Amino acid sequence: MKIYDYNYGIIYINSTFNNTVSTLTDLKGNTIGWFSSGVLGFKGPKKSTSLASQSISEKISILAYKKNIKIVDIYIKGISIGKETILRIINNCGIYIRSITDITPLPYNGCRKKKKRRV
Repeated sequence: MKIYDYNYGIIYINSTFNNTVSTLTDLKGNTIGWFSSGVLGFKGPKKSTSLASQSISEKISILAYKKNIKIVDIYIKGISIGKETILRIINNCGIYIRSITDITPLPYNGCRKKKKRRV
């Protein structure tokens, strides 16, 4: 198991209506480890609950602690209940959150409008 000399890392959280995926990387973007609610044993509609997000954040915090990562930047993508829960638990596990960035894509033009009705 590789233990990192520096204390910095990045946590990417992808939170959708169906699943939550959390990835821990180093500052260059190389993946150290990842967890999703499916990997932790949640199936079906339970994958999108806040309990699943809670379990993911505990596991990713333990992984960061084992790899000697104490300071993280967090990038959040998506819309779901579990985003705030993950942040709260990571902070409570003794990991210092340096920055939180929301990278959710926003539509700049929206969907295509309907054709005008011809009578």
